[in-house]
Amino acid sequence: MGYVGYSDGWQDLMDNFKMDWEFQRALDGNIALTAEIDLSRGQEFVIGVAFGNSPQSASTRLLQSLATPFEQQLSNYVRQWKRTLPTAQNDLSNQTGDNGHLYRLSRLVLLAHEDKVYPGALVASMSIPWGETKGDADLGGYHLVWPRDLVKSASALLASGQTSTPLRSLIWLACLQDADGAVPQNSWIDGDAYWHGTQLDEVAAPILLAWRLQEANALGLFNPWTLVMRAANYLILHGPVTGQDRWEENSGYSPSTLASNIAALVGAAQLASQRSGDRASSFILEYADWLAAHVEEWTVTKRGELVPGKPRHYIRINPADPNQPSAYSDPDTAMIQIANGGGLHPARNIVSTEFLDLVRMGIRDPLDPLIVDSIAVIDQVLKYDLPQGPCWRRYNHDGYGQKDDGSAYDGTGTGRCWPLLTGERAHYELAAGRDVAPFINAMEKFANEGGMLPEQVWDGGDLPEARMKRGAPTGAAVPLCWAHAEYLTLVRSRKDGSGFDCLPQVRQRYAQNKTQSEIEMWTLAHQPPRIQTGKTFRIITGAPATVRWSFDNWKSENDSETRESGIGCWFANLPSGKLASGVTIRFTIRWQDRWEGRDFTVEIVDAK
Repeated sequence: MGYVGYSDGWQDLMDNFKMDWEFQRALDGNIALTAEIDLSRGQEFVIGVAFGNSPQSASTRLLQSLATPFEQQLSNYVRQWKRTLPTAQNDLSNQTGDNGHLYRLSRLVLLAHEDKVYPGALVASMSIPWGETKGDADLGGYHLVWPRDLVKSASALLASGQTSTPLRSLIWLACLQDADGAVPQNSWIDGDAYWHGTQLDEVAAPILLAWRLQEANALGLFNPWTLVMRAANYLILHGPVTGQDRWEENSGYSPSTLASNIAALVGAAQLASQRSGDRASSFILEYADWLAAHVEEWTVTKRGELVPGKPRHYIRINPADPNQPSAYSDPDTAMIQIANGGGLHPARNIVSTEFLDLVRMGIRDPLDPLIVDSIAVIDQVLKYDLPQGPCWRRYNHDGYGQKDDGSAYDGTGTGRCWPLLTGERAHYELAAGRDVAPFINAMEKFANEGGMLPEQVWDGGDLPEARMKRGAPTGAAVPLCWAHAEYLTLVRSRKDGSGFDCLPQVRQRYAQNKTQSEIEMWTLAHQPPRIQTGKTFRIITGAPATVRWSFDNWKSENDSETRESGIGCWFANLPSGKLASGVTIRFTIRWQDRWEGRDFTVEIVDAK
C-alpha cells in the first residue's frame, strides 16, 4: 500500500495532500501503482512517497515525514552521509593518487551495500552482470550475500577505521552459520540460502573477521568463540578438498582456499588459547601445520608447459572430488574441465593468481623461488598492460566474460581482466618490499565516470560498435564491492607498510620459521593412501569412537580410544613414527552404537 502527497511548495503540502492512485494488476500477480500530478499550478513541485502494510501505516509515515521542513530533511540526509566519512586519523588520502577521492567513495559504496532491515548483511553488488540480457526469472544477480565477499567488505571497512558495520556483519554471519560450522554459498539478506555449494574459504572467512575485530578491540560484548569453534571444526572434518574454489567453478585443492584455511585456523588457535585452553589451541595448530606442509604437494606441478624454463609452479586448482576421499589427485597428470565452455585441459597448464594468497596470508615468503617462478608464469599468461595500468585475468581459458565480438556473456565467453586482481598483485609487491603506488593509481583509473569499480574491464582492441573500449568496464557487475574492498585494503596496507590481511602469527610461523608437521592427518572426508615414514598418524572423527588398528595385517590388533579436541571433534594418535617404509596400517572404527563396517589402509613410504 502506498500514498503520494504533492504541492507546488513544501509548506502547503500537508493541506494539498491527496491520494490519486491507479491500481493495475500485472500478469505475474504483482500490483503496479501509478499516480498523476496536477501541473496546472506550475512545473516545480515537491513530492513525498511512503509505503506501508496498510493505509494507516503508509499515510502515517508520509505525514510524519512531511511534518519536517524540506531544508531540515536535506540537512539531516547530508549530515548522515558526512558521519560516514573517515576521521582525520583514518583519512589516508596521502596514500592515494587522487587525493583520496576513490578511497572516500569506496567506503561509501560498501556502506551503501549494507542492508538496512537486516543490519550486517552486505551484498556483493546492487547490479546484475549483463543485466540487459536477463529476464525476470533470474532472481539472483549479485544482490545476494556471499560470506567471502561480505568479509572482504567488512574487513576493508575495518581497515578504513569503521568498526560498527564489521561487528554487525560478524554477528549476522554467526546467526547464518549452521550448527556444524557450514555457511551457505550465498543467501538472501534474511539468511535464506540461494545456492548450496560448499566453499571452505567461506567457512574460514568469519574466523578471520573475528580475529581482526578482536585485534581492533572492536568486538564489544560479543563473544565469537562459538562461531570460531564451529568453523574450525568444519574445516578440519571436511577439508582440505573444497567443493568449490573461490570462483565457484571447480572442486579440489585450491592454493587460495588452503591459504585462507591455514590462516583462519592459526587465528582460531589464538582465540582458543584465550577461550578454551591449550588443548584446543594445540590441536588446531597441528592441523594447520599439516595443511601448510602439504600445499606444494597438492598444488604445484613439476611438468608445466606454459613458459619455457618454468616447469615448476603453482596451478590454479588440483581437481579432486570431495565425495571420493580416498582418491589421489596428481597435479602433474590430472585433467580439469573449465566452466563456461572453457574446455578440458591438463591441470598443470591452467594457472591463476590465487597462489598469491599464500604470500598475502603470510604462509610463504614473497621471495621464495617457487613463488617467483609462478609470478613469471602468470605474468606471461594472464597479465595485460592496459591504458590505466597492469591488470590480470583470473586464469587461462576462463569463459566467464564478454565475448570476443563484444557481445554479452551468455553462459560462454572470454574471461577478461579483473581490477581487483591488480590490487591482489599489489599486496604481493608490498610484501616483496616494492612500491605499490602504480597499482593504486591503476585501480583508481579503472573506476568509471561515477567512481564505480567494475568486476571486469575490456582487454581487447576497441570495438566502438559494441561499446567496448580497451581498459573500460564490460557488461559485468558495476560496482563490485570486492573490488572496492580490495582498493580500500590496499591503501591501508600501503600506509602500514604491510598487508592488512596478514596475521603476524601466520607469517612468523610459516614464512619465517618454516614450521613443519610431524603428524599426518586422516578423516572420513580425506583418506590419504600413504604417509611418510617418521610421522605420527592421527585419525580425527566427528564423534567419540574406538580405533582398532594393526600393523601386521590383523595378526595382532590394538584399540585406541579417541580424545576430545576441545572444539567438538575427537582424535587418536597411532604410534606409526618408527614403522619402516612398506608397512601398511590397517584400521577400522567402532562408534558408540555400531562398527564402521569396513577397513581402511594407509601405506608407509619414504619421503620423496
